[in-house]
Amino acid sequence: MDDLHNDGRRDNSDTRFDTSVLLKNAAKQRDERGYDDFLIIDVDSHHYETEAFKEIAQYISDPVLRDEAMFQGAGHGGITSELGSYQSMMGRVTRYPNRKKEKTPPAPHRDITLMRRWMDAMGVDIACMFPTPMLNLASCQRIEVQVGLAKAYNEWLCDRILSQDSRLKSMLYLPLHDPEACYDIVKQFGHRKGVIGFMITAPHYASVYSNAYAKSYSLLQELDVPLAFHAGFPSSDQGLKLTNRFIGLHALGFPWFNMIHMTNWIINGMPERFPKLKTIWIESGLAWIPFLMQRLDNEFMMRSSDAPLLKRLPSDYMREMYFSSQPMERVKNARALEVTFEMINAGSQLLYSSDYPHWDMDLPSTIYDLPFLDEIQKRNILGENARKLFKLPTDLSDAKLERRAARAAAQPAG
Repeated sequence: MDDLHNDGRRDNSDTRFDTSVLLKNAAKQRDERGYDDFLIIDVDSHHYETEAFKEIAQYISDPVLRDEAMFQGAGHGGITSELGSYQSMMGRVTRYPNRKKEKTPPAPHRDITLMRRWMDAMGVDIACMFPTPMLNLASCQRIEVQVGLAKAYNEWLCDRILSQDSRLKSMLYLPLHDPEACYDIVKQFGHRKGVIGFMITAPHYASVYSNAYAKSYSLLQELDVPLAFHAGFPSSDQGLKLTNRFIGLHALGFPWFNMIHMTNWIINGMPERFPKLKTIWIESGLAWIPFLMQRLDNEFMMRSSDAPLLKRLPSDYMREMYFSSQPMERVKNARALEVTFEMINAGSQLLYSSDYPHWDMDLPSTIYDLPFLDEIQKRNILGENARKLFKLPTDLSDAKLERRAARAAAQPAG
C-alpha cells in the first residue's frame, strides 16, 4: 500500500485501521455466502465529505460565503453543523476517530479509494453515496448557507467523484427551504453522470406538499428519477429534546420525520398529483411502516373528506413506494419482521442499504440470512430492485470478476 496521502505528504501510520482490516469479517461472509455470483447495490452509504471540505468550498460561488466556509470548516461547530449532535461513541467504534489514519495513494481521489475498499470487502458492486455532516444543512437557519453549500457539494461530487468511477452514484441534496434553488439543482444536475435521483434530508420544517415544489416534482417525473427522503435525528427538535440518551434520540428521531413527511405526502394526494414520481424512504428502519399503514387507513376510512384527492387507501400508495433496509430491526419475534416484509411488498420494493461506515451499519448478510426469503427475493432486495429502479447496468465489480476467474482457474481440468 502506498504511504503517501493524496497531497503527497508522507504517512508513517500503520494499517490497523484500514478498511480492509476493519472489514475482514465482512469479507469472510462475502466468500462464505457466494456474493460474487450476483449483483449487490447499496442505496445508502456515506463518506466524510468534511475531509475534502477545502475542495468543496472552492465551488461556492459567493466569495463571502466561500471565505467563511474556508475559515470555519465543516463538522461540529462549523458552518454546516447543528450544535449538540452526540452520535460519536468515542473509543468503542474505531472507524470514527481513526479514519484519517488510513493511507491512500495519490490517485484516484481519496474518497474513491475508500469507497472501493469497503465495497469490495462487503461484496457491493454499486453504491449510492451521501454526505455525512452536511446532512445537517436542513437544520441550518441561514438559507443562503443551505443553498450555497448544497450547490457547491453537488458540483464537487459530480466533478471529482462520480465522473471518475461508474460504480459510485448519488442522489443529490436538495435545499428544501428554497424551492427555486431545488428546481435549479434538478435542472442543472439531472443529467450528470452518476446522478440517479435527488434527496431531501427529512429533518426539516418545510411542507413537502407545497405548490412551491410542484415544478421540481414535475421535472423529476419528466427525468424519471426518484425523490428520496433521508432520515436523521435533529437533537434541536423540541419534542426530541425530551430524550436524555442517544439511544432514545436515535430510536425515535430517524423514523419520526419520515412518518410526518409520508403522512403529508399521502394525505395531500401527492401520489395522485405526480403518479409517475417514485419516492424512497431511507434510513428509517422498517417497523414504523406497518404502524403507519394501519393508522392512516383507519383515519382515512373515518375522514376521507380530509383527503379528497385519494382514490385508494393510504396503504395502497405506501406499498408502491420504496424503502431502504437499514437499520433493519432485529426483533425477537421473527414473525413480526416477516409480516412487515409482506406488508411492504419487500420482494419488489425493498432496497438493500448498509449505511456504512456508521456504527449501526448492516452487512448484506442482514438480508441474505433471513430464513423466510427465497433465493430470488434475496437477490431482488440486495440488488435487482435497485437496478430496475435506477436503470443501472448488471456489471459485477472487477474484484468479483477476478475472484471468480481465480476460482475457475483453480478447478481441476475436465
